[in-house]
Amino acid sequence: MANDRQLREFTCDPKHRKVLVTDGKTALGQALVKAFSKEQCELIWVGHAEPWKKFAGFDELQKIPQVTLVPLDVTDSKNVREVAAEIAGKVDIVVNTAEVHRSFGISNRQGVETARAEMDVNYFGLLRLAQEFAPVMRARGADGQSSAVAWVNLLSIYALANFPPHGTFSASKAAAHSLAQCLRAEMRPAGVRVVNVFPGPIDDEWNQLTPPPKVAPAALAKSVLRALQDGVEDVYPGDVAQEWLERWRDNPKALERELSA
Repeated sequence: MANDRQLREFTCDPKHRKVLVTDGKTALGQALVKAFSKEQCELIWVGHAEPWKKFAGFDELQKIPQVTLVPLDVTDSKNVREVAAEIAGKVDIVVNTAEVHRSFGISNRQGVETARAEMDVNYFGLLRLAQEFAPVMRARGADGQSSAVAWVNLLSIYALANFPPHGTFSASKAAAHSLAQCLRAEMRPAGVRVVNVFPGPIDDEWNQLTPPPKVAPAALAKSVLRALQDGVEDVYPGDVAQEWLERWRDNPKALERELSA
């Protein structure tokens, strides 16, 4: 049934589709690339912001037959526009994994440089991608088997309620969440699904001091694939995300007070 031509027009299953993962240097980005390759994606573009140097896992990604590495820096409007001009007409699924994550809140750090860097990638990066890729994907929303079908945003459960030890990061993800809702409203009439992923702490370099439980990148990648296959728009991977979501739905003010304590 997964190979039925008419059925595939109404699903976001990545099998035989062309996928763009915007940042392949992170553990999650690489886990997603590997997961998509096992799902028999036809082609996987993998963005990396610094093409002049190899990142950890670079050689392993290059060995995957479907992978094509592309220089993509979401903080550079000109670069995003050039990449979109080259591949946007072919991309069926965008998975935006680009993010900057730093700890601390407001009073623990002087200046706005770190917060600006988080906003430039987490919010304005999404905006730049949406401005260049979304119009083309909307136009391709009715192209049958070769149609654009989905846009996946890596957000954070901190987008729902600010976590003060990661305060400015939380704020940038809250802004990205609001922007993603706008993107969803604009993409929905074309049949392109926007999937927002709200994980708890990910087991990566920025959460080394965060106590478990944490979400493993491979497990998070599986959650993204399952959401695409099942047609789910909002995903909350991990025990922490599930608990926060339940508390937020029940009493958001109480959750805010607990987190501030």
